[in-house]
Amino acid sequence: MKTVIMAGGLGKRIKEINDSIPKPLIMVNGKPVLEREIECLSKQGFKDIIITVSYMKEKIIDHFKDGKDFGVNIEYFIEEEPLGNAGALFELKDKLTDDFLLINADSIFDIDLNRFVNFHYQHKGLASLFVHPNNHPYDSGLIILDDNNQVIEWLNKEEDRPKWYRNIVNAGMHILSPELLNNRPDTTKVDLDRQILKPLANKNLLYAYKSSEYIKDMGTPERYKQVRDDFGNNLPFKRNLVNKQKAIFLDRDGTINKYKGFLNNIDDFELIDDIAENIKKINSSEYLCIVVSNQPVIARGELSFDGLDEIHKKMETLLGLKGAYIDGLYYCPHHPDSGFEGEIKELKIDCDCRKPKPGMLIKASKDFNIDLSKSYMIGDSDNDIKAGNAADCKSYKINSDDSISNIIREILTTNL
Repeated sequence: MKTVIMAGGLGKRIKEINDSIPKPLIMVNGKPVLEREIECLSKQGFKDIIITVSYMKEKIIDHFKDGKDFGVNIEYFIEEEPLGNAGALFELKDKLTDDFLLINADSIFDIDLNRFVNFHYQHKGLASLFVHPNNHPYDSGLIILDDNNQVIEWLNKEEDRPKWYRNIVNAGMHILSPELLNNRPDTTKVDLDRQILKPLANKNLLYAYKSSEYIKDMGTPERYKQVRDDFGNNLPFKRNLVNKQKAIFLDRDGTINKYKGFLNNIDDFELIDDIAENIKKINSSEYLCIVVSNQPVIARGELSFDGLDEIHKKMETLLGLKGAYIDGLYYCPHHPDSGFEGEIKELKIDCDCRKPKPGMLIKASKDFNIDLSKSYMIGDSDNDIKAGNAADCKSYKINSDDSISNIIREILTTNL
């Protein structure tokens, strides 16, 4: 699969780091950011690369030349005039005869690209987005998905959004079909998101690959510093899903939100005071943050699946407003005991996912390639602890003497 890297931007927001070189050549712990991208591509077999250049193009071309010194083959397309972030693709369409990978030259990543490619081919859309949660969804464009990971709505950051939403954000990496280049918009500059991709939403043509792997836009000095720190801790490599992951599993009721019995009213959902700060600490570590929750209110007929989804959207929205996010969410809708008015009989079963059984943790371990023996379960009930132990995790029960803050501090300090 060919890769197109868009490297023609001015990089205005990060010029104070070094305004004598183009943004793709800014050093990240001893190597230019674009060189780190090419390394990741090369080691996974993505050898055929086209780089679009404009601003300080000679410096980029002089550094990489034909790519042979970096184990790849590089061609260049020079934008003599600005064409937007997608205009060059239409000029290259004769070279892009098969589905291709499109990335930005200022993104820093270490991901299992072949997983992403397999997802794209399985879903057979015209385009696939790489999406993830981030720590500022409130000012990011949001991607809204159905249960099959089809993009049903694309909300730009300036557009109105629902009161409650899932933290799913476009990371700026795409796989595109050449069919998208058959009809060029009648504008000099072409915007990839607004003019090419967003119109595909809710037409079975656009899908989103959700991943916990490391990909960041280093377009501001603050983000650049964070990227440098992360590379110093080898975090990007550790988060690549080819490697075994470590997770901190959290129960929901009584651990993330204040316990109010069988919660079935969204107005009763309220975050525990310090939970966002604690989840932010997990987000900054090498651990994934994954929620596993029994939700018998579904089987009991006290809350619909849609109602539960809204509650979870509220949870992700409130966490996001405080700069925190979860990497995964699993819940069990079953309940083994009958006799409730309005109960859903097909959900009244003795399942494998309801804690104290470890089914949700095992499912997460398969989805995220998690080493459960190096992971932790935190909850406020004995069933949480039993589920964690059954999954071979180390487990902690929250109580008045052992708050979640102390538990997370102990986990992260012990495993530095």
